[in-house]
Amino acid sequence: MTPSGRMSRVPGRTSVWGVGSEFAIQSDRLEPHLRYLIEYLRLPRADLRDLVDKQAGGMRFFCYWANYTGDRVPYVPDDIRAMMESLGGIIDIDEYR
Repeated sequence: MTPSGRMSRVPGRTSVWGVGSEFAIQSDRLEPHLRYLIEYLRLPRADLRDLVDKQAGGMRFFCYWANYTGDRVPYVPDDIRAMMESLGGIIDIDEYR
């Protein structure tokens, strides 16, 4: 339903939420943004994977990576990858060139 009360031709997504880091972290490196999100979300949480599974949900860190010069690699430290895997999540990077 649109704000005007009409049915939308485009299906909407529900039960999706996001947290951004671009206003809190001024860096063109990916790692500080990921570390901010980990702190903000208080990860890792022992109960998080069970909560997500009970809702038949999923979780991911979805990152926009601006690489217009094509000479930068989005570095994700091993400890962050391992933590996300242990929680059943993934890190998804959308690179713009």
